[in-house]
Amino acid sequence: MSQNSLSKSYDPHLIEEPIYQRWEEQGCFLPSGSGEPYCIMIPPPNVTGSLHMGHAFQNTLMDALIRYHRMKGRNTLWLVGTDHAGIATQIVVETQLRARGISRSSLGRQAFNDEVWKWKAESGGTITSQLRRLGASVDWSRERFTMEEDLSRAVREVFIKLYEEGLIYRGKRLVNWDPVLLTAISDLEVLMVEETGSLWHFRYPIVGEDTHVVIATTRPETMLGDTAVAVHPDDERYAKLIGKSVELPLVKRIIPIIADDYVDPEFGTGCLKVTPAHDFNDFKVGERNSLDIINIMTPAAKINLPGTPYHELDRFVARKKVVADMEANGLLERVEEHVYNVPHGDRTNQIIEPYLTDQWFVKVGPLAKPAIDAVRNGTIRFVPSNWDRTYFEWMENIEDWCISRQIWWGHRIPAWYDDDNNIFVARSEEEALQQAREKLGNPNIQLKRDEDVLDTWFSSALWPFSTLGWPDQTEDLKTFYTTNVLVTGFDIIFFWVARMIMFGLKFAGGHPFDEVYIHGLVRDAKGQKMSKSKGNILDPLDLIDGIELETLVKKRTTGLMQPGRAPEIEKATRQQFPEGIPAYGADALRLTIASLATQGRNIRFDLKRIEGYRNFCNKLWNAARFVLMNTADDEINFNDHHVGESTIEKWIVSELHTTTKNVETVFEQYRFDLAAHHMYQFVWGEFCDWYIEFAKVQLRDESVPETEKSSIRRTLAQVLEKSLRLFHPFMPFVTEKIWQTLISRNEEKQPDTDTIMLQEYVNPQHLPYNAEAMKDIEWVKAVISGIRNIRAELGVNPGSRVQVVFENPSRQDIAYLNNYESILRTLARLDNVRVEEDENAQIGAVSGFLVDNLRVSMLTDTTVNKAEQMEKLEKEINSVTRMIQQSESKLANDQFVERAPSAVVDKERQRLSENLVALDDLKARAEAIQNL
Repeated sequence: MSQNSLSKSYDPHLIEEPIYQRWEEQGCFLPSGSGEPYCIMIPPPNVTGSLHMGHAFQNTLMDALIRYHRMKGRNTLWLVGTDHAGIATQIVVETQLRARGISRSSLGRQAFNDEVWKWKAESGGTITSQLRRLGASVDWSRERFTMEEDLSRAVREVFIKLYEEGLIYRGKRLVNWDPVLLTAISDLEVLMVEETGSLWHFRYPIVGEDTHVVIATTRPETMLGDTAVAVHPDDERYAKLIGKSVELPLVKRIIPIIADDYVDPEFGTGCLKVTPAHDFNDFKVGERNSLDIINIMTPAAKINLPGTPYHELDRFVARKKVVADMEANGLLERVEEHVYNVPHGDRTNQIIEPYLTDQWFVKVGPLAKPAIDAVRNGTIRFVPSNWDRTYFEWMENIEDWCISRQIWWGHRIPAWYDDDNNIFVARSEEEALQQAREKLGNPNIQLKRDEDVLDTWFSSALWPFSTLGWPDQTEDLKTFYTTNVLVTGFDIIFFWVARMIMFGLKFAGGHPFDEVYIHGLVRDAKGQKMSKSKGNILDPLDLIDGIELETLVKKRTTGLMQPGRAPEIEKATRQQFPEGIPAYGADALRLTIASLATQGRNIRFDLKRIEGYRNFCNKLWNAARFVLMNTADDEINFNDHHVGESTIEKWIVSELHTTTKNVETVFEQYRFDLAAHHMYQFVWGEFCDWYIEFAKVQLRDESVPETEKSSIRRTLAQVLEKSLRLFHPFMPFVTEKIWQTLISRNEEKQPDTDTIMLQEYVNPQHLPYNAEAMKDIEWVKAVISGIRNIRAELGVNPGSRVQVVFENPSRQDIAYLNNYESILRTLARLDNVRVEEDENAQIGAVSGFLVDNLRVSMLTDTTVNKAEQMEKLEKEINSVTRMIQQSESKLANDQFVERAPSAVVDKERQRLSENLVALDDLKARAEAIQNL
């Protein structure tokens, strides 16, 4: 057990890492083996990655759910793992090899992949160690990696089954192509960057006529691959041209003029050049109209037109030459500046080309229908529910999925070819050879394996069931599939969520998760996306451990794609963090994240919030020290359900009951922000600011019997212990440290386990609710708060005592005053309380407030800084007077009264009435102060 006292100051550095290490060593994160299963699959981060704010955000929410349900007695599994991240990892390892003077091609495939595995063993665990610092209670004993052999076996099984059913095929289609990586990439790896470029207007001569059509293009080099000009069928300007032909300049190809609904008559000239091999929309136009498809580029984005002056030119060099040649031939009509989105590869920052190439595809349509039905019939529920519309929109218009990549690191496609390009898909080369021998009758046939690997998202789509042992029917699979909830951002609904649903229904015999909680994306305090180029990235580890200014500046300005921005980013960083970033600790970061987890699209992360929650951790620490210093060992009882006889004790237990019920409700709704709010308000507001202060008064009051004082101390310890369990899912470290210290005080009343995370969550049924006590103490709090507010408004010295009067009190008010006079006198710093039942009495009050029908006023003999208060009141009087004059001017304007909507006029009249009352009150206060 821990020592039975807490250090004077709260220091997260001293407690967090040792606590986590002990949790992990003692197996606290393992499923209990009893209770209803509860499982979450962590969205596997890239093995090349490090913890960023998005990771910190979603992992904090998942951990809160896991810890909550673990304490609820569920058989809880949070399964962790990393994704092999084919392209990203290959880039990292290739870069390191180049620094050693080694190329990938010189090594060969097997040796290169050996280097990747070596890198993974040495450097691929960065993010998992960082998850530990965040406090993630994942089951590390079940940690998975998408390239492990049993997961690779699952990938092969899925591929082969889909191929055998005709749902995987190989074909020549357009894909996003990175000319630097020389591979197809997914839509998620394409960044649309707004650029200012040119829109060139070219003349295409009409065959047999002395005229031309004008087309507009942002990519002049692609005209070399045009196979048609298209116009809208309803565009009267070009109706007579449909069916005619033009001569494609520079290459002299005769191409038709066709009609197609895709053409936008309002864009450019209304004539569209159609290049099916180099534009996704043009490809569809070409398919509909049976056009030729001419690929004019090499994989490296050089022109591939032997016999032309453009052959082997880089695409952008060719662009300049095409424009110059068109102008020399009198075929350049004009050039306009044009702002448009240009696709860039997220890894290379190179402009992506739509490229025609042989690839492997999944025929997604048959898989999509059951996945759509699963959401539509409520089998799978999106939270918030509006995201199902986004899901349906994409799924109902889904296109076949390109799953092949032209790299070496990844799951190699299990397909082999003979010399005639017959395809044999099998689990091994031996099996493929057997297929070939049986089909071709050639016992000596030789096969060559497909060079491509699978898209990383293919193996990730199997994550909910492959990690549990599928295709074997393991105990984990039987116990934890279907999982309970997927926590993820909305940006990968298409790329991952939908594919997991399709594959889970197809192969695992059921949907992969019951609910999908979609959270927003973390942005900076101004609402801007966090990015290296903006210099506004916040590293969660820097917030947890702190970082010196010079280190932060270097971190933000190193490796920029635009080095010229470094001085600007450095200046902004120095202004924002003149002393660097202090260490806030993991608990403060986690509580900040929970408080920000609304159900909106964007989350603004403001450092002022984390500073406030760091103060909260300190407040909780100091409250615990007070309890520990003021309670005897035998008054601390684990999971105590003691309810004292005093109204104040009944009140705080009732407040805890209400808070616990509210937290239970909002946890089920994934409203982490509301859960954090309810907990925070109770611990800081009710427990620390009120109950502890009430207890101090009672414990010091000599008239209070010792038995009652002991009961108060038991209540203090009980409420603290339950508050720690209540808060544990969001703040695991500080709650663990305080809980261990608290419980270690009573050797006879200790729990079975020495960690809070394996204790029962707070049950509101063990906390009786007393409405009368709630009503009593709300009255006490209202009176004290009102007097404190008046003292602050009037600038009364905090140390001086004041006199107040209760005007026209009811019998209940008198009873309250008698019962709680000691607390009122102490906490409101009262010298005298006068009761005045005559409503016409001249009480000489300087200011007052209402508690229901009771008016509480401060008497005029209170010591007040008259000059300061008069100056403040004069400013308020002037401000209210101006508002009154504005309202009177509007209402005196007949046009405003007659023409403005009646609701607006009524609101203005109400504003005038309220301000007139306010002005009278301010003047009365000013007169009272002046007469002091």
